[in-house]
Amino acid sequence: MGQGRGYRLDYPLILQPPVAMGVYRILGFVLLALAIVGVVLPLLPTTPLVIAAAACFARSSEKWHRWLLANPTFGPMIGRWEEQRCLSRRVKAIALASMLGVGGFSIIQMVDVPGLRIAGAVLLAVGALVVLRLPTCPDSPESGKDEDA
Repeated sequence: MGQGRGYRLDYPLILQPPVAMGVYRILGFVLLALAIVGVVLPLLPTTPLVIAAAACFARSSEKWHRWLLANPTFGPMIGRWEEQRCLSRRVKAIALASMLGVGGFSIIQMVDVPGLRIAGAVLLAVGALVVLRLPTCPDSPESGKDEDA
């Protein structure tokens, strides 16, 4: 059973046939790479990509799944998603602000072709909708506020 930063998973690695495990592992690395690119390119929604990568690693590699859970940036968010199937308000706010700020700046200042501006705006809107449609975690009962993500 994997353990991350304060998160204990109550399930073992989901057993899959070897071919499926290989496909899930490759897909996990591809999704993780896209998530990393999404940190600097806000047209790619980092949060859902990291969660999807963690799901792929949960089905293929306990080592990489634990590594993601232990990551100080993404581990708490993944652990909360796996335990409660929700994102904190803070994670959503950061995701939306970075998409709007960096993505909006990029579209307005760096793109001169109107069709590309529209395409960029549509991609930003889709990314924002994905983040907004993910369930929001209830506030922490101890503090009355969102827990850090």
